[in-house]
Amino acid sequence: MTAPFALSLQDLAPIAEGTSTVQAMAETIALAQTADQLGYTRLWYAEHHGMPSIASSVPEILIGSAAAHTKNLRIGSGGVMLLNHAPLRIAEAYRTLEGLHPGRIDLGLGRAPGGDGYAMRALRSGGGEEFSSYLAELMAFDEDSFPPDHPYSRVPVSPGGIRLPPMWLLGSSGNSAQAAGQLGFGYAFAAHFSHTPPAPAFDAYRAAFTPTDAFPKPQTMLCVSVVCAPTDEEAHYLARSQAVGWALFTSGEQRKLMSPEEAHARVLTPQQQAVIDHQSSLWIVGSPTKVRDTIAEKAESCAADEVMITTTMHSYAQRRRSYGLVAEAFGVTPRG
Repeated sequence: MTAPFALSLQDLAPIAEGTSTVQAMAETIALAQTADQLGYTRLWYAEHHGMPSIASSVPEILIGSAAAHTKNLRIGSGGVMLLNHAPLRIAEAYRTLEGLHPGRIDLGLGRAPGGDGYAMRALRSGGGEEFSSYLAELMAFDEDSFPPDHPYSRVPVSPGGIRLPPMWLLGSSGNSAQAAGQLGFGYAFAAHFSHTPPAPAFDAYRAAFTPTDAFPKPQTMLCVSVVCAPTDEEAHYLARSQAVGWALFTSGEQRKLMSPEEAHARVLTPQQQAVIDHQSSLWIVGSPTKVRDTIAEKAESCAADEVMITTTMHSYAQRRRSYGLVAEAFGVTPRG
């Protein structure tokens, strides 16, 4: 089967129990190179803060590293949590990346904080209602379109002579869909953790879409969580690490990603088990055939142009294998 949509992946840079952070960071390069060889379209890094199990706090550094170690993948943020940053700094960072790796960078933007209230305070993060003004400021810096009497009109964005890479808005409820269309951005929907159906959001995005140079036509991306192994039984066994990690996170226990053996032995509270029962309905877990068919069904139901897969496993080798099995199941052409 050849997928009627592009296939991409997201890396949260998980830190597994028994693994050092340095090893986890090195794995981001190994996974990027594997994805490039397997034939995936793009690789994105998400911004998270204050989480011992995740090392993707600064996406632009991981993007630069991955781009330098690959040849064909588009590399980007999925996403930059804009309210945590001065728009000028994001404009400078992503112009720099675009200058270093022309035509290979994406700038995905989200309004979530990427951490809890303590992290938000430490980051001096703005409130959600300020997102639109932050985004307008970012675009004004990129387009040099501040009014002459605006104080920022005197601020040249460095490096000059470069525009920001294609921009995407990320959403999990549909609230950003219309704005993404009106701005002529790409639109990515977080179906890997949101129970909101993506089809209405994609419809709203397409209805509002205005073509731009970066996006002459609408571009929708469906983000899904996948654990794939040669058999359904092995996949469900390996997925327990993610399940228990999610339950512990939501109940306030922060730790590195535990092994499936430890996760299966962990005794959970009824509340924690309820979290897993609720959230696991969103996860696609199973053999290559089952995963392929389920992804295809979800993508067809909302007419997604692209599917982005995120996979959380304790073993980095088995995680790379999972991405390989999915690519093979969809007939993605390897790059050698």
